[in-house]
Amino acid sequence: MAESFLMLAQAGGGTNPLNTLALLVGLVAIMYFVMIRPQQKQMKEHRTLLTSLKKGDEVVTSGGMLGKIHLVEERTVTVEVASGVRIRILKTSISAKGTVAEGPAQAAPAEEKKKEEK
Repeated sequence: MAESFLMLAQAGGGTNPLNTLALLVGLVAIMYFVMIRPQQKQMKEHRTLLTSLKKGDEVVTSGGMLGKIHLVEERTVTVEVASGVRIRILKTSISAKGTVAEGPAQAAPAEEKKKEEK
């Protein structure tokens, strides 16, 4: 039995280099479509988001702070996070426009108050 494995190992020594090249090209193509292309698309969307910022927009920073834009400059944005409280942040730290929607835990007390009023 061991002799048959040795014969198979010796016979299989000559592989076609085109098969190896095709495998490498296939792996690179898969990596491009699975990893690189979606990341480039996300970066492009973030750039368009940053260029479309204007006064009065509600934003979410990458640190999780919510606020309304008060002033837009070339590289920084002044965001009002509370009444009269303004902070300067880099444009690149803004992750999204709009506010975080209320979750079901926060919406439930509002429904209970409506029922109590009736």
